[in-house]
Amino acid sequence: MASAENKETASPTALMVAEMARMMRIQRGWTQEQEGQELGYSAAAVSAMETCAQPASDAMLVELERVLGNGTGVFLTARRYMRMERLPEQFQDYALLEEAAVSLQLFVTNVIHGLFQTEAYARALIGGGYPPLSDERVEELVQLRMARAALFDRDPLPMIEVIIDEAVLRRVIGSEEVMREQLLHLVECARRRNVTLLVLPMDAGKYGEYAAGHGGMSLVETPAHEHLVYLEAQEESLLISDPAKVSTYAQRYAKIRSQALGPRESLDLIKRLAGVKE
Repeated sequence: MASAENKETASPTALMVAEMARMMRIQRGWTQEQEGQELGYSAAAVSAMETCAQPASDAMLVELERVLGNGTGVFLTARRYMRMERLPEQFQDYALLEEAAVSLQLFVTNVIHGLFQTEAYARALIGGGYPPLSDERVEELVQLRMARAALFDRDPLPMIEVIIDEAVLRRVIGSEEVMREQLLHLVECARRRNVTLLVLPMDAGKYGEYAAGHGGMSLVETPAHEHLVYLEAQEESLLISDPAKVSTYAQRYAKIRSQALGPRESLDLIKRLAGVKE
């Protein structure tokens, strides 16, 4: 819903889109009503976009590119950055790194990693969190999370390895059916050529060594072949670039990996938990 508060909190990208769209409309000699007819929106919606009372939605940006963009891609580029700005603040910098990564090595200890979540699992997780969010914000975050899965099919393909604590697979989020669907989705993800999925078993520490006690981590290799570590806990995040620290985390990850089940055993375990009969 359009509001004066939105005008005060609009992001830099939303402000840029509003100004460009307004200038391009005026150059064409269109009224807001005329532009709205071209876009498929009301004059009120165009006005709200131009004043940032209601910044352009994802769908409106596609139409702005079609009607005003002249093949420049300017509104589609803005669409990418506006998506990022709608993400939780602590995640925005990492989201750009994830989108462009050459490789990712992920260890998760509490819930299924966002890249691998189904829509139902994500909705149950986000909608059931605290503090509670509005239905509109829950749906926005769910769709943004789903959009991250485009990484799996990006060209060139990134190499993605994920180690999932077995406790995550046994923790029911949403319902038994939602969880079963999520487990089956993991099975499908594991069959991708660029994905390796491993499970850290519940008894990983029974022989006196346990490398996973410090929690989850994401190791990122950038297109420039820089190596970074991303940590997130309690809605706070930390991005580490210091080579010595990154090396320590990489060594810890390698140790966790050595204590995990192999790809075939991991897949068999997930299938059993999903109730798949061979």
